[in-house]
Amino acid sequence: MDKPLIKSARFVVSNSDVRKCPVDNRPEYAFIGRSNVGKSSLINALTGQKKLAMTSSTPGKTLLINHFLVNEEWYLVDLPGYGYAKRSKSQNEQLQRIINNYILGREQMTLLFVLVDSRHEPQKIDLEFFHWLGENGVPFAIIFTKADKMGKVALGANVKAYKDCLLEEWEELPPVFVTSSETRMGREEVLRYIEDVNATL
Repeated sequence: MDKPLIKSARFVVSNSDVRKCPVDNRPEYAFIGRSNVGKSSLINALTGQKKLAMTSSTPGKTLLINHFLVNEEWYLVDLPGYGYAKRSKSQNEQLQRIINNYILGREQMTLLFVLVDSRHEPQKIDLEFFHWLGENGVPFAIIFTKADKMGKVALGANVKAYKDCLLEEWEELPPVFVTSSETRMGREEVLRYIEDVNATL
């Protein structure tokens, strides 16, 4: 039998200051996306723990950098969501600072997974975020969420539309995964990709 991809996952720390993140050299895989993209549900599906990341009916509840240690080998990092309209301007600016400081200043961040809701056509805010990552040389992969909510044809069309938009300014695409927290579709592919990257470090 194959060894389980996730043997253990535990919460370590939450904070709003990148300087207070764990002091060790384990690789970190960070997850970010627009509010209500299904990030907490995906993290729970990946780790096989229903309540590891708090899911909420109110979007935009993650206001901190959350570190979870997986298999005692690498960190899964839950970052605040971006683009939530109901936050105040000062709160959005503070969150932007937290996100930027982590993404651009955290040496241990090995890869950023950007979550995109597969039910929608390319959104300006996501495309602008991809552009910003490219400008800053941040390694990232795209995870399409909520794939079970779409028919195959519509799902394929939305994924292709995003790829086409990216190819307008990128020579090659980042890794792309299509997932569903409900059916666990894509779970193994994401975890195997993390394992493969870890094997190169």
